[in-house]
Amino acid sequence: MAPSVQRVAAEVQTVEPRRSWSFWVMLVLFAGLAIVWFVVRDDPRGASQEVAYSTLLERVRQGEVTRAELRNDEILADTKQGEILRVKRLPALDERLLVEALDTHRVTFVGRPSSDGLWPGLVMIALPMAISLLFLVWIFRRMRRGPEGLAVGKAEPRVIDQSRQSPVTFADVAGVDEAKAELIEVVDFLKNPARYQALGARIPKGVLLVGPPGTGKTLLARAVAGEAHVPFFSISGSGFVELFVGVGAARMRSLFQQAMARAPCIVFIDELDAVGKRRGPSALAGNDEREQTLDQLLAEMDGFEPNTGVVLMAATNRPDVLDPALLRAGRFDRQVLVDRPDQAGRVAILGVHARRVKLAPEVDLARVARRVPGLVGAELANLVNEAALAAVRRNAAAVGVADFEEAMDRVQLGLAKRGRVMTEGEKRRVACHESGHALVALSVRHADPLHRVSIIPRQIGALGVTLQLPTHDRYLLTESELADRLTVLLAGRAAEALTFADVSTGAEDDLAKATEIARLMVTRYGMSAELGLVALGHQAGSRFLDDFTTVRDYSEMTGREIDEAVRALVDAALARARAVLEPRRETLAALTQALIERENLTREEIDAVVASPQLNPERAAPPAP
Repeated sequence: MAPSVQRVAAEVQTVEPRRSWSFWVMLVLFAGLAIVWFVVRDDPRGASQEVAYSTLLERVRQGEVTRAELRNDEILADTKQGEILRVKRLPALDERLLVEALDTHRVTFVGRPSSDGLWPGLVMIALPMAISLLFLVWIFRRMRRGPEGLAVGKAEPRVIDQSRQSPVTFADVAGVDEAKAELIEVVDFLKNPARYQALGARIPKGVLLVGPPGTGKTLLARAVAGEAHVPFFSISGSGFVELFVGVGAARMRSLFQQAMARAPCIVFIDELDAVGKRRGPSALAGNDEREQTLDQLLAEMDGFEPNTGVVLMAATNRPDVLDPALLRAGRFDRQVLVDRPDQAGRVAILGVHARRVKLAPEVDLARVARRVPGLVGAELANLVNEAALAAVRRNAAAVGVADFEEAMDRVQLGLAKRGRVMTEGEKRRVACHESGHALVALSVRHADPLHRVSIIPRQIGALGVTLQLPTHDRYLLTESELADRLTVLLAGRAAEALTFADVSTGAEDDLAKATEIARLMVTRYGMSAELGLVALGHQAGSRFLDDFTTVRDYSEMTGREIDEAVRALVDAALARARAVLEPRRETLAALTQALIERENLTREEIDAVVASPQLNPERAAPPAP
């Protein structure tokens, strides 16, 4: 054990008995004050019975009262039966009749001040003051001893000792190859610091991992510590924020003191934005707890030398709100993007998590990865677990393709509500709607390949779904591809209009998505002939959290032109979908009937119903260059 660690342990052992002694003293004082209060407050003559003034006067005249006390606000009278009668005194009440009756029947009566006199008032004031004073004395005595004496000022990070626990290495992290390449230098420095010191090179003081939630930022930081075989201190940014001013700064100092005592090591602060938000005017005139904690973090990062072996790593999904002082050179020198994995990355992540489950030979993880574009590492891990649970529910020997299909539906669409009963009319309308999506997706050239159609209601509110399976991740989309997406989205509404006398509310989500795509085409992509090559409105927010807000920077007239251009694109897509479905009414009806009977149709089953190779010459034509 290091000398500093022994010193801290010894101080903790000496502080503990005094802490217990002061606690018992406070408890005894509190109990004593409470007893004094209740003794003074309670009536020493026992319980009394409140009666009317006329009742007391009548009992006196009957000779049942033996003694009476006239207090400020009440009258207490003892009876021969052992009762204590209590009457509230009223200022306007003439009590001469009562006094004459007491005197006539020779009842002893005395005057006495009310019990609510000086002592109860003093106790009511002194009790809370004494408790508050004792608490403050206890707090200040602990504060003078530093973080070791005051528990609230001592950081309590989660410490992972790689020599005692099974370390997490880069082999356990997949789908973030670029981020791992950026961190290899940090690992090499922690392993071989002399190699860098010989040439005068310094490792970055801080490494900031930025990316969407669930992409593996914390796991990647642990893997760096595991590869370097050094201790790993992990703490959340919210662990520094407290009500009492100065506690966060004390915890920050304590964290770095513990890290320096065990260098080389890695200090990891998760959710850095909780403590590192941009500073601004404060209503507390500079006494804001969050700002003091941030100032202490900046001072600690300036205080330790880059070659001491302490590497500070942090993670956030809101880099836009961080204070600029954190991001300057000399503090968080390196920012590493941990983004959503691409298709190859998703295959690798699924392979890592699938090592713990027994897969059937026919399971193709590449096909699963194509089905779930945009999912991050945490969601893919949950997907594999859901597939394993599905296999357990059906008592299977291995996790099969059907289990992954159920898991993907559960993760992306929600839990199937098979207990929800739709009427025959609603079921036919939903089947017609989804059949329209499927037929148009098979007909237009640039649509993603059709995978499956279902009319089983889902937890997210969808009564049916048409699933398309992208062949690869898309980073750019052409105007023709966006137009085809609009057409497929509006095909359900077009199918309803062709089949039924009126349309329903089933196209609500389709209309919202189509309007969003059309508005982006007009305002962001310059795909409107009327408005030209201009970008209208700028976006603010974090791209990692998908919380963009569009800031309007154009006139009312331009806004009306945008609305007209968006409406024109949506109307054109609806007309095109209707033109695709119009000559295929019989095929639409056949597919609708098959979907009503089976509720789920795979691509092979759809092809058998609609004979897709003869559907549309547009798909048979060669693609545009």
